[in-house]
Amino acid sequence: MDPKERYEKERSEGKQQRLFTVLEAAERVFNQKGIEKTTMQDIAADANIGIATLFRYFPKKEKLIVAVATKLLEPMHQRFQYVAELPLSCLEQLEILFDFFIEDHHHSSIKFMVDFESYASHASEPLEDIHNINAMNRMISSEYSKIIQNGIEDGSIRSDLPVKETLTTLINTFGLFSKKLSLQKNILLFESDLETDHQLAILKNIFMDYLKA
Repeated sequence: MDPKERYEKERSEGKQQRLFTVLEAAERVFNQKGIEKTTMQDIAADANIGIATLFRYFPKKEKLIVAVATKLLEPMHQRFQYVAELPLSCLEQLEILFDFFIEDHHHSSIKFMVDFESYASHASEPLEDIHNINAMNRMISSEYSKIIQNGIEDGSIRSDLPVKETLTTLINTFGLFSKKLSLQKNILLFESDLETDHQLAILKNIFMDYLKA
C-alpha cells in the first residue's frame, strides 16, 4: 500500500471511529437527560469533540436522533435473522425470540427506543432520515416473515389459527409489554408487583401454550 492509500485508509478509519464515538455519546446522554432536553453541546462534551465537528457529522439534532435509533435496531435485525435461519420448528424459533426480548428488556437502549417512539409520534411531520428506520424495520419484518412461513408449513402452530395474523399480533404484544416493563423501575410499584422477568416469562408461557399444535 502506497503512502497515499494508507493515509486515506487511516483517515476513513479515524472518521468511522469518531462517528461511533459520537453515536455512543449521544445514546448515553439521551438516556440520561431525555431526547427533548439533550442539546448538541451536551453530546459534543460527552464525546470530547468540538461542537463544530459534531455538526459536520450531524447538521441537525434530529438526524443524530434517528442515527442512534437506527444503530440500536441493528442488533434486533441480527437476532431475527439468526433465529430465522435456525433449523428449528416455528414454535421453537418463537420461544428463542421471546427469550431475547426478556433478556434485552433490562438494556438501556430500550429506554431510548421508548423515548424515540414518543418523540417521533409527536413530531409535526416525519423526522428527517426516518426512511433509515423504516428500512431497518422492513428488514426485521422480512426475517420474521420467514419464521411465520415456517409456522404455516411445519405444523407446529395450531391449524385453527390464522398464522400470519396471530404471530404478528403476539410478537408485537410481547415487544410492547417488554418495553413497558423496562420503564417500571422509574414508576412507583405496588408491593405485590412481580419481577419484570417473571411477568414476561408468564406471558411467554401463555403464548406458547396458546400456539402449540
